[in-house]
Amino acid sequence: MISVPAAYWLYHLLSPRYRDAADSDIIAFSCFFAGAAFCLGMSATYHTISNHSPVVARIGNSLDYIGIVGLIVGSFVPSVFYGFYCVPDLQHRYWTMICTIGLGCVIVSASPRFRTPRWRPFRATMFVGMGLSAIFPVLHGVSIFGLDRMRQQIGLNWLVFQGFLYILGAGIYAARVPERLMPGKFDIVGSSHQIFHVLVVCAAVAHLTGLLKAFDYRHSGVAETCQIPRG
Repeated sequence: MISVPAAYWLYHLLSPRYRDAADSDIIAFSCFFAGAAFCLGMSATYHTISNHSPVVARIGNSLDYIGIVGLIVGSFVPSVFYGFYCVPDLQHRYWTMICTIGLGCVIVSASPRFRTPRWRPFRATMFVGMGLSAIFPVLHGVSIFGLDRMRQQIGLNWLVFQGFLYILGAGIYAARVPERLMPGKFDIVGSSHQIFHVLVVCAAVAHLTGLLKAFDYRHSGVAETCQIPRG
């Protein structure tokens, strides 16, 4: 629910800021907010219905994983948009890549066959691979534009910080800390699962900050003019 007024506020904050901002900028930011809202919404749905029955809990768990796919895709799209702003062909290639991987993860999450313990390593590998796929456009961008320019062009430092927060959250969740150290003390507040969700929100804020840096760079007159006409 918060993402809707946040997106509205951000639009009215940025729209008068740079008069040359295009509809494509709005679409790029909308993809991010839609992905974040979808992820947190699916997570909230899962936690709301998980106590209903084992069958409903499994459905909710699938929705939770699909929400993660939405967040990754929604974050990936605007970063690629600004990272390869002057190279539409590479934009389309990397968008196709992430959407294809995302579709595979959705199928793995939704299919009862892949929810069995036997397929758990494969399922985990799919999601880890999806997250790590962001390395390819970043390295590609660095090889074309250089590290310093990519720091400005996509807010690279903030994206790295986002990745750190995701890894930290996943590590805490996997280690079941702190409840494993003091059983029963964190049943209501302070469990690893709650810490994980807080860090996911912090990571989303870090990503948004990086996007704002990229937006500023592109529309402040600092960025180089595209030599390749944008279709």
